[in-house]
Amino acid sequence: MWLVLSLIALLMWSGSDLFSKLGCQNKSEKTAPLKMLIAIGLMMGLHAFYEIFIKGIAFSIEVIWIYFPVSILYIVSMAIGYFGLRYIELSISSPICNTSGALVVLFYMIRGFMPDAIILIGVFFTFIGILGLGIAEYTEDEQARIKRQEAANIKYHKSIIAILLPILYSLIDALGTYADSLVFKLTSLDEAQANIAYELTFFIVGLIVFVYLLIHHKFKITKTDRSKMLASVFETAGQFAYIYAIADNPISAAPIISCYSVLTVIWSRIILKEKLSWKHYVGIITAFIGIVILAVFDNE
Repeated sequence: MWLVLSLIALLMWSGSDLFSKLGCQNKSEKTAPLKMLIAIGLMMGLHAFYEIFIKGIAFSIEVIWIYFPVSILYIVSMAIGYFGLRYIELSISSPICNTSGALVVLFYMIRGFMPDAIILIGVFFTFIGILGLGIAEYTEDEQARIKRQEAANIKYHKSIIAILLPILYSLIDALGTYADSLVFKLTSLDEAQANIAYELTFFIVGLIVFVYLLIHHKFKITKTDRSKMLASVFETAGQFAYIYAIADNPISAAPIISCYSVLTVIWSRIILKEKLSWKHYVGIITAFIGIVILAVFDNE
């Protein structure tokens, strides 16, 4: 069963990437990233209520407060990711965002934990890949950029913020993962309770954002909202499949699920018509090698 769940998580999260991009990429729709938070919050809230009232999972308000710092880190990272989708190709942003595991290793090293050599190799490949992507993106000739983007739906210009936002996402997501591990060590929470707390917190954040946009008369239904809702369905389904796949077989499931950004790159090429330079692809492959190494060998 873990294999089926792992493949579902891989497919769902790559689909979430794709539909999030379609829902947020229009720069003229300034509230698109905020509406993305509303959509995700709504879907996660519905799933949380299902888990509590239909499946009967024991839950209390106290759990939300215990897990609140972790939830907020994850939600902030996702919000930054949605804003970042307007400035860079999904083929570049998704692999960068998926490198947060390497940063988690660094956080443990700061605490004095020294990982095995193979883990350090994975971290090295990951950071070299990110560095390579940054160099390829920022040093690319503008005419070459325009030429390779001819078939794409949207043109992107060279900017520091385009690379910084996915990196910032990765950093905050890594902080969330690190805080996540500390909460599980210091409390008696289980994965199901933590996930419900995260989903309910996301629901509350989405509700706050919705009320804010209504008060300021900025909430409008657009054609891209369908993509936002699809992204929220894919994201929530992926999260559900991930939790149970990892709980059933973490050693085998993690490497499979970590490949979702590769599928995202494929969707980007086929559906979004994104075409990168060979330097970009070298950076992506290098980072991906590091991600797989970490997923396979980091069992701490």
